[in-house]
Amino acid sequence: ISYEEMLEMASSGAKILEMRSVELAMIYKVPLVVRSSFTDTEGTLIIEEDEEMEKVVVSGITYSRNEARISIYGVPDKPGVAAKIFRPVAEKGIIVDMIIQTSHPDGKADITFTVPRIDYKQALEIIENVAKELNAERVEGDDKIAKVSIVGAGMRTHYGVATKMFETLAKHGINIMMISTSEIKISCVIDDKYTELAVRALHEAFNLGEELFIKKEKIG
Repeated sequence: ISYEEMLEMASSGAKILEMRSVELAMIYKVPLVVRSSFTDTEGTLIIEEDEEMEKVVVSGITYSRNEARISIYGVPDKPGVAAKIFRPVAEKGIIVDMIIQTSHPDGKADITFTVPRIDYKQALEIIENVAKELNAERVEGDDKIAKVSIVGAGMRTHYGVATKMFETLAKHGINIMMISTSEIKISCVIDDKYTELAVRALHEAFNLGEELFIKKEKIG
């Protein structure tokens, strides 16, 4: 797989390699080999992307249960409001991941974002205080969520990947709360209780095999 794919996997919850090690390898074009400490299998080679890699649409699936979601409803839909919401969160050193904003005809907006579960209570308290300042309608939070992601360089050149992911989750009765995309990654926030089902279903849908799933389970 490519350096970019490995970085996306690492950022999505796959505890295979530290992101910094992959970044350095990518900068200096150093090939990496990830091998099991329990078997003598060849492992996975991480190198620069080439044309062959794009033939594989999805190369891996990751998940993270270290997630929480916070929503603030009915804030003014005008410049500077988002900054007012996220500045105090950043000042406390809390990392914000996925962000969704929905605007309404009445000049109001709803903003939903995710944070690490360990920071959930502190972030929720901050947003509740911000909501008072902005005269927001209400604040809601949920720390029983998970983020499931599919990663693959082939997404750049293949269509219908997102549709296949969404249809697979729907087929198993799994509701999608949030969606985030990049060139080579699609992430969905779902109810935490469906994490294992979602990962197994996506592995089957994209023909990744049981062996890869077991590896992901071991590394979290």
